[in-house]
Amino acid sequence: MRKYDVIYQDLKDKIEAEIYTTGSLLPSENTLQDMYQASRDTVRKALRLLKDDGFIQSQKGRGSIVINRQEYVFPVSGVVSYAELAEQLHLQTRTVVLANHFAALPAKSFKDVDPDVEVKQMRLLKRVRYLEKEPDIIDIDYLDPRVVPPIPESVARDSLYAYLEGQIGLEIAYATKEITVETATEEDRRYLNLPEGAMVVVVRSCSSLADTRKFQYTESRHRADRFKFHDFARRARP
Repeated sequence: MRKYDVIYQDLKDKIEAEIYTTGSLLPSENTLQDMYQASRDTVRKALRLLKDDGFIQSQKGRGSIVINRQEYVFPVSGVVSYAELAEQLHLQTRTVVLANHFAALPAKSFKDVDPDVEVKQMRLLKRVRYLEKEPDIIDIDYLDPRVVPPIPESVARDSLYAYLEGQIGLEIAYATKEITVETATEEDRRYLNLPEGAMVVVVRSCSSLADTRKFQYTESRHRADRFKFHDFARRARP
């Protein structure tokens, strides 16, 4: 690992552990050079990474200030599994499998995330996600059987991506997504304990491998009253 990556990771860990709290200043560049036995250029590269990732903001005459960088509450922007996110946020979760069989992909639902989508037989995996003992999300995954083998029940209740990457050897690379707000269906109301007329936040996505093969179409139906999405955006400078 490069020296500035080591410094970046150590400072990031300290920010996340609140050793350096929001609003506080990081040590000066000179102090960081002494702390890490590194050159000024190396320290500045590490600080630039922290700034680009939304952990600090540089202020002339003051230094590097730790800013409030919220992590994703739900996996909307990133390509991350529910199990991975729950582990990162130390949340108590449970998954109930509703379906694990073949079904036709409803192409019309995914036209906006993949204009070339076609109706075809896919491996359907439908699960209810419980967060802190409350039903929060219905995840409906359509998996290409030419890429994804049968999903064991134990995997369906745990982490699909850990299985696909760790045991099957797939290299999951990127996804296109859309977010809409829709009236809850009868199935939503039943499994998410919602009243008549309730709304749900629907995140539809198409995920691809590193070789660009599309292998997964997902419709995640979130309870609107518990849905939060945080992101970090930095204005690009010309």
